[in-house]
Amino acid sequence: MTIGELAKQAGVNVQTVRYYERVKLFPATHRWPGSGYRDFDDDALRRLRFILSVKELGFTLREIKELIDLQILPGESCAEVKQLLESKRDEIDRRMKEMKRLRRNLDELVDACQARSTDATCPALWAMMTRAEKAPKR
Repeated sequence: MTIGELAKQAGVNVQTVRYYERVKLFPATHRWPGSGYRDFDDDALRRLRFILSVKELGFTLREIKELIDLQILPGESCAEVKQLLESKRDEIDRRMKEMKRLRRNLDELVDACQARSTDATCPALWAMMTRAEKAPKR
């Protein structure tokens, strides 16, 4: 199938497929002599769908490449895959904790706006400016 057909069946644009080729998530693809058109097979479609599915789980392209490489070692790779999955889960837990902290901070600023009693400077802006002044120098 052509690159356009592959992209359409996977629900991505052609540039995405080309990018994944450039970063070596696809093996070298057969090209038709003369035209240079790529000829993708069903394995390429399966790989592209795998990439998209794993990407939805939050894996980076580097991590996806590791997972693809581990597919070559059936039976020997389960422990390594488990480690990658646990690492990704731990990363998501850390990010969720950070997002909750940010949410609490934003809630406090919204509450400050709602508690505004004068036409003076917005309490939330004042709190953000004060916080910026107290922040460590970078």
